[in-house]
Amino acid sequence: MGKLTKNQKLAAEKIEAGKTYSLKEAAALVKEITFTKFDASVDIDVRLGVDPRKANQMVRGVVSLPHGTGKQVRVLVLCTPDQEEAAKEAGADYVGLDEYIDKIKGGWTDVDVIITMPSIMGKIGALGRVLGPRGLMPNPKSGTVTMDVAKAVKEVKQGKIDFRVDKSGIVHTSIGKISFTPQQIYENAKEFISTLIKMKPTAAKGTYLKSIYLSSTMSKGVKIDPKSISEIFKIEE
Repeated sequence: MGKLTKNQKLAAEKIEAGKTYSLKEAAALVKEITFTKFDASVDIDVRLGVDPRKANQMVRGVVSLPHGTGKQVRVLVLCTPDQEEAAKEAGADYVGLDEYIDKIKGGWTDVDVIITMPSIMGKIGALGRVLGPRGLMPNPKSGTVTMDVAKAVKEVKQGKIDFRVDKSGIVHTSIGKISFTPQQIYENAKEFISTLIKMKPTAAKGTYLKSIYLSSTMSKGVKIDPKSISEIFKIEE
């Protein structure tokens, strides 16, 4: 193992071994232990007490972060001609239909979110092999298949994100940038955790929020004290 840099040593000294932190403390600490020259993403990892292999314990949803993600989200809207102008006015980066379907078939996926209409899904189904592995396939549950494409574009641009639990029972997503204030990071994390709590499957037994970590792109993870979460949301496990 290579020697730690000066900044890595400083970061290591700030995190006490075996200690857990309140959500507010972690939101401030993750900024203190990040020394990147770029505006790193702030990530949250939540291990859930669910079995994702069972359909009745799958956790998937959307959340609108109060302070957005801090990212420039590139949005493609695949829609009928009558909806194109509204989608453009809402801030969509790319708007069209057949020409973009052909581009995607050719391997183009230079976007972050694809929004479409229910009537268009028949055409998009054939793109599953390209879009599926990249997490770009529109889905009604995430609000990316809708009649009101303009509203969906605005929500995505303002910080609406979709998430799902992985096969290990972990939900991982970015909830902001390291340039955010500790309060903004705290409020985004709180909103995300609140959404997860509301989505607890009735079939999930025992402890639901098993562990929560905050980190940045290049930092160590800061473990959240489960008691502090229970106090915020008045959870009884």
